[in-house]
Amino acid sequence: MNSIRNIYCVGRNYALHAKELQNEVPTAPFLFSKPTHALAEAKGQEVILPGDRGSIHFEVELVIRIGRPYEKGIKVDDIVDGMAVGIDFTLRDVQNELKKKSYPWLLAKGFPNSAVLTKFIAFPGVEGCKTTNFALLKNGEQVQVGNIQNMIFDLQTLVDYSALHFGLGEGDIIFTGTPEGVGPVSDGDRLALLWGEQTLGDCTIKLS
Repeated sequence: MNSIRNIYCVGRNYALHAKELQNEVPTAPFLFSKPTHALAEAKGQEVILPGDRGSIHFEVELVIRIGRPYEKGIKVDDIVDGMAVGIDFTLRDVQNELKKKSYPWLLAKGFPNSAVLTKFIAFPGVEGCKTTNFALLKNGEQVQVGNIQNMIFDLQTLVDYSALHFGLGEGDIIFTGTPEGVGPVSDGDRLALLWGEQTLGDCTIKLS
């Protein structure tokens, strides 16, 4: 985790998720970022989240790690050296108020432990990713499942867009968007993050 530099996150990259929150489906990638203080590894421990700022929603995502400096024309399979499954935690009530004011989302997205990650595993390539689902279990029940085939903007588009507008280099990671099924977490919830049938990480929520 110490080697991670920039954390880019893609909003509304699955049409059904955009619709479930009554948002318009974007016509270009919609990105925001999180500070590195948001990072927490899902390795069986308690993850402390704020309990006094309204509802907190889970959003499970495929996360890719950049392994070398970006060069124009480089392919995803040549620049990505690892992948993980992550949760983009969102202070939903806070976010809704920020939206009303047309303010940035940072207060709703950037709080400590709001970017939970499993361990990184070898990236199987874009085509390999399409053959496997990622999923989130809450207290043993599957609440979200996704596949990159259903993204509005594919991994190549996300890599190129991030590099063009923000720069992209070794150690940067991209949360690539969440499928439908987001919902609230409660104190004591046990979360498990899956890649196919394999559990890559888990944690217990502690609201404080």
